[in-house]
Amino acid sequence: MSVQSAGRWGLVARFPVPLKARFARNRLAVAGLAVVVLFLLFCFLGPLLHATDQTHTDLTQVNLPPSAAHWLGTDAVGHDQLGRLMYGGQVSLLVGLAAGVLATVIGTLWGAAAGYAGGWVDAVMMRVVDAGIAIPALFILLVVSAITSPGTLGLIVVLGLVSWLVPSRLVRAETLTLKNRDYVLTLRATGGTHGRAVRRHILPNAVSTIVVAATFQVADAILLIAYVSYLGLGVQPPKTDWGGMLSAGLTAAYSGRWWLIVPPGLAIILVVCAFNAIGDGLRDAFDVRGRA
Repeated sequence: MSVQSAGRWGLVARFPVPLKARFARNRLAVAGLAVVVLFLLFCFLGPLLHATDQTHTDLTQVNLPPSAAHWLGTDAVGHDQLGRLMYGGQVSLLVGLAAGVLATVIGTLWGAAAGYAGGWVDAVMMRVVDAGIAIPALFILLVVSAITSPGTLGLIVVLGLVSWLVPSRLVRAETLTLKNRDYVLTLRATGGTHGRAVRRHILPNAVSTIVVAATFQVADAILLIAYVSYLGLGVQPPKTDWGGMLSAGLTAAYSGRWWLIVPPGLAIILVVCAFNAIGDGLRDAFDVRGRA
């Protein structure tokens, strides 16, 4: 192995350790990561420990307050609210994570292609982005949901297709800087293709921007699905998500049944804030400017 190769592999092997250390110094980001992990365990492993029937109604157990039998009470059709919070969280987290990743992938490919191509290609592609940003994503999502009543997979696709615009602008700005670096120009001068330049140099060196953008996209997707479900256009019964639970419990809150609205509301706030904190921590960890 050459000295250059050994140095490159040594750098790759050492890089994750200081990255983790820089992330760990941000206590808010670490707390956010802990919150996300706890909610994932709660939503996906919790039903194995606290099995409930979230399909059939039980009119003898309607609107019961929190007790030893039902820790978070029951709703208007007798569903255990703690179990419903778990199942609703599965939909919210699954849709949010998948839609955030899909939006980031689409935005990354679009932004990298526009920034690397430059010229009129970049101008046309970014005008498409500008036109899309001018239309509120929530408006598009509401229209599509009202027309098609999408399921979980449909919501993931729709959310991904309306949320990729901001990541594309971030990746495009990073690409404009990276494409003029010496290693990219050297590759092109030695006969390397455009695709190779993007795969080998542009995207790997823009990974910090991509990862940070993905965390914020997940938070935005969770909020968007909560908005849509709150308006009654999300996943259809018997499935639910945290936004749908808020919508179902809103009128009951005026009757003093706080357990129908406070838990899902807190869950949305905590998870969205946690992903934003993780994004801030990752941005600071990847940012090496100004460090010795």
